[in-house]
Amino acid sequence: MSLMSKLLTSTLIATIALNANNVPDTKKLTKYVKRNVVKNPQVKVNGVTVIEAKTHKDLPGWTVLLTTIDLTYQKKEIHAPEVMFVKDGLITGNLVSIKTGRSYRNEIKPTVPETIYDDAHLLFGNKDAKHKILVFSDPMCPFCQEVVPEIFKAAKEHPEVISVYYYHLPLRRIHPVSDILTRVMHVAQKEGKTDIVEKMYTLKISPNEKDTKKVLSAIKKQTGYEITAAKIDAKEVKDAMKADESAAGRMMVNGTPTVYIDGQWDKMRDGYKKLVK
Repeated sequence: MSLMSKLLTSTLIATIALNANNVPDTKKLTKYVKRNVVKNPQVKVNGVTVIEAKTHKDLPGWTVLLTTIDLTYQKKEIHAPEVMFVKDGLITGNLVSIKTGRSYRNEIKPTVPETIYDDAHLLFGNKDAKHKILVFSDPMCPFCQEVVPEIFKAAKEHPEVISVYYYHLPLRRIHPVSDILTRVMHVAQKEGKTDIVEKMYTLKISPNEKDTKKVLSAIKKQTGYEITAAKIDAKEVKDAMKADESAAGRMMVNGTPTVYIDGQWDKMRDGYKKLVK
C-alpha cells in the first residue's frame, strides 16, 4: 500500500454547495475532504488547492477538479494530488462507466503550465519547435527503455518539429540504482553532454545496486563519462531532483514514462509519431 493510499481513502458521492461555475470554493472542498476523503486521524488537512477545472466528453455536466490536498503527517508536510468530480451539488472522488468499467479518476491529468518548459529541462530539439513533448521518466523502467529513446530519436531527427523537455522521476523502491543514475544524468545534461542521458537507457547494471562507487565505475566503463560522487551529491543536484519530483506531483504523474504533447497527456505515449510523418 502506498503512502497516499494510507493518507487518503476513496469516497462515496457526497453533497456540497456549488457556485455559479459548478465549482465549490476551497473552504467547502476542505470540509468535504476532512469528512469524506481523509480518514486517518493522524493526518491533518490544511487546505485544498484547485490546480485546474476541466470537462470530459464522456461525462456531460460533470466538472473535473484536479486538486492538491495540503496535509501534515508525522510532522511532515505532504501535497497529495486528488481528483474530484462535481455536478448538481454532488461530489465524488471517482466515476466508473458501468458499460466499460473504465475509471475516469485515472483518465484525466492537468494541462501542462508554460513554466514547465524551461531551458534547464530542454533536452533535445529546438526551443521554438512546433511541438513540445514533456517526459517524466526513469532510465531503469522497462517501459521507458522502449518508448523514451524513440522520442529522443524523433526530436534529434526533427528538431524544428519536436522539442523534448525531460524530468527525472526515479522509482527508487523498484530499482534503487535510479537514484544515482538520475543525478548523474542531471549533471551530464547541465554540462551539455546529452548523449550521456541517452546512454543511461542502455546501461547494463543491476537495478538494486546502491554502491555509488560501483555505479560510477560502470558508467565510466560503458559510456566513457567520468564523474565524482561529490559532484552528484551536491545540494544543487539533490534540490533539482526534488524539484522534478514536485513537478511530477503537480502534474499528477503516477508512473513512468508519462508523456505530454503540447500540454495534454498522451496516454498511449506514441503521439509523437504523428508529428513527424
